[in-house]
Amino acid sequence: MLLVLALIARSIARNWAAFQSVHVTLEPKVGWLAASVLVVVLTYAIQIESWRRMLAGWGQHLPYTSAAWAWTLSNLGRYIPGKVWSVAGLVVLAERAGVRRSAAAVSAFAMQAVVLGTGVMLVAIATPHAAAPILLGGAVVAALALIGVLAWPRSAQWLGALADSKVPLPPLPLSAILASSALMLLSWATFGVSFWMLVRGLISTGTVPLPAAMGMFALGYVMGLIAVIAPGGLGVRDLALVGFLTPLLGSGGALAVSLASRVQLTLTEAGSAGSALLLNPAEKETRDRPN
Repeated sequence: MLLVLALIARSIARNWAAFQSVHVTLEPKVGWLAASVLVVVLTYAIQIESWRRMLAGWGQHLPYTSAAWAWTLSNLGRYIPGKVWSVAGLVVLAERAGVRRSAAAVSAFAMQAVVLGTGVMLVAIATPHAAAPILLGGAVVAALALIGVLAWPRSAQWLGALADSKVPLPPLPLSAILASSALMLLSWATFGVSFWMLVRGLISTGTVPLPAAMGMFALGYVMGLIAVIAPGGLGVRDLALVGFLTPLLGSGGALAVSLASRVQLTLTEAGSAGSALLLNPAEKETRDRPN
């Protein structure tokens, strides 16, 4: 945990220093900036519910507070180089919160497919010309293939037995997949709205249409997710956003918004995890259980 906190602090310090060095006239509007932060927090809440819906498809009814504890803390693993830490963290924390080991493991990997597939779907809807169709189509096909493995009885039984040979997981109901995916798609939309509000709160000399802001943010975020060696998508997502925004805001404005978005997300993720750690409902429930 100390290592994660040190990496987060370093990330905030570097991005804040870079943000302050940008030579561009900013006109901060507190109302828009505060609304942007609130919508980011709402986005996290929707994503947590998306995961809960998937778990419920396997009969794992995790209380929302326990799910928030596991989800927000595991997200901090994204700041460690390599993409495995956040996934592994979600498996461990979900199990500690009372989820079956097999359901925790499979859901952690399946959510990556849901996040990627719905993110690319939003890009295709909001900004269909932002990326090559073959790349968008390939990402969607890959995500749908993994989700299909969970729903098809034979493959689901094999995967469930691989995760837990004693009591294999049943196939994931289609209703659970659709509910989880719909909520995740909604979270991508709210992420985009938050990004649009951030632009409005910082830059008054240029405008970014709401659909474009949604598509740009989602595409940049997805590119960061795919970049395995970049912790938290650091660098990859930021450079992508600068490239997308420069024609609309100029190079200085684009860089300022990209860095501000990075600082905002880091602070909100750390703040959400800190709040969950203080509440620590899963630990309390574990202590209260009779031996």
